[in-house]
Amino acid sequence: MSSAKPITVAITRRVDPARHAELIAWLHAGSALAERFPGYLGAGWVTSPGSDEWHMLYRFADPETLRSWEDSSQRTWWLESAGGLVEPTRVEKRTGIEGWFDAPEGAVIGSEGGEPAPSARPPTAPPRWKQMVTIYVVFLPLSLVANATLGGLLDEQPLLLRTVAITLCMTPVMTYLALPWVTRTFAWWLHGRPSPWPLFRRSS
Repeated sequence: MSSAKPITVAITRRVDPARHAELIAWLHAGSALAERFPGYLGAGWVTSPGSDEWHMLYRFADPETLRSWEDSSQRTWWLESAGGLVEPTRVEKRTGIEGWFDAPEGAVIGSEGGEPAPSARPPTAPPRWKQMVTIYVVFLPLSLVANATLGGLLDEQPLLLRTVAITLCMTPVMTYLALPWVTRTFAWWLHGRPSPWPLFRRSS
């Protein structure tokens, strides 16, 4: 049995805010192409109103299936079809569920010929309640620390400004430090495997 883990690709792309409708159509076209490839688990994207940066993710079952998509002529055509619409600024690849908001979609696992492979099954993501608990375990202490340290400094500021400042400080710490650490540490629990620690073996 393969021990390969699902791999998430996170891309930041800069887009003219006036062309958001075109971008959405382009993204849907890319997802429609990718979902025909074995191992495709889903895609997603997020941006802020008026922002020119879009954060996009797609996920495959393992590095081999990801490479098949990235080396394909379909993906090459799709990228070229953007015609200057997007400008990539950052690309990251990571395993685990650090990209927790890219929940896998119901993708068909197909053969090279495009026919369904009945025996193939995509790796299942952790149950949503486990993802929620994991995120909460990270969010609660970070929120307490942020409010204890920044709350006093920003006490005289409007609520919106305080919230923006605190979340701007918390988000990078969650994304690059806390969430990757906790998902690696508790991967056994998230994916229903035996605990590496005897203390937790009965309760898991």
